[in-house]
Amino acid sequence: MKILLLGHKGMLGTELMARLGVAHEVTGKDIGDFDITSPESCRQVIYEANPEVVINTAAYTNVDGAEKDRDRCFAVNADGVKNVALACGKEKIRIVHFSTDYVFDGTGRTPYREDDALSPHGIYARSKAAGERYLQEGSENYLLIRTAWLYGRNGKNFVRTILEKARNTDALRVVADQTGSPTNSRDLAGAVRILLEQGHRGIFHVTNRGSCTWYAFTKKILAYAGLEHVAVEPIQTRELNLPAPRPAYSVLGTRKFTEATGNILRFWQLALQDFIEHSEFRK
Repeated sequence: MKILLLGHKGMLGTELMARLGVAHEVTGKDIGDFDITSPESCRQVIYEANPEVVINTAAYTNVDGAEKDRDRCFAVNADGVKNVALACGKEKIRIVHFSTDYVFDGTGRTPYREDDALSPHGIYARSKAAGERYLQEGSENYLLIRTAWLYGRNGKNFVRTILEKARNTDALRVVADQTGSPTNSRDLAGAVRILLEQGHRGIFHVTNRGSCTWYAFTKKILAYAGLEHVAVEPIQTRELNLPAPRPAYSVLGTRKFTEATGNILRFWQLALQDFIEHSEFRK
């Protein structure tokens, strides 16, 4: 396949370049190459690449910053998706786009399914939900992948933040009242390749298997990195006084992916251990 990857220098984009590049013709574009908030820029970069598939990993991801930067957040996460969809045409070019567990309100107690009603809270969440709507309105040839708690080798993420802090302190405070599924960006990239090569369309939830709290996630991160001496205090989300709301429960059900592809991702613990053992953070 001839693929145009938007945001190829980011955490997920880097992994997608590695996974897809071995079998397909992949062209990467990032900030400086095009402006996703500009309809004309999106049309131009897609026209020049003439791809069969456009994968969009470009996103505004500062959840708290979005509360004061609504216009920029919506320009990238909502209008940017509309620009890409319109440039690809209704059916001609296949689009792969990524969304988030934040589009659900987090009040559930069982894993969210692909067809559950959206109820986003906060600017970031609403921008991602709007992007999903624009994608579905603008294209009939799309693959929308929702994921959660993503970490990887490149870019800012929770695993890297915890390990960097643990090098400089003997105690951490981490929320214990939010539950989700940590996801290794390398595993997600592998799942994207499977979905693409098998020709799937529509909405899929893709995360590593299992779930935990941020507190339990932190304890495993430290254990795998040989930093068990660092104390971790469980706290409540309200104690942090964060600008943006967080979903208390945002586990995504992945049964559809498994049944459609015949594949299943690793348990989050195995994926995390593998990531740390092959990172610069391993003690």
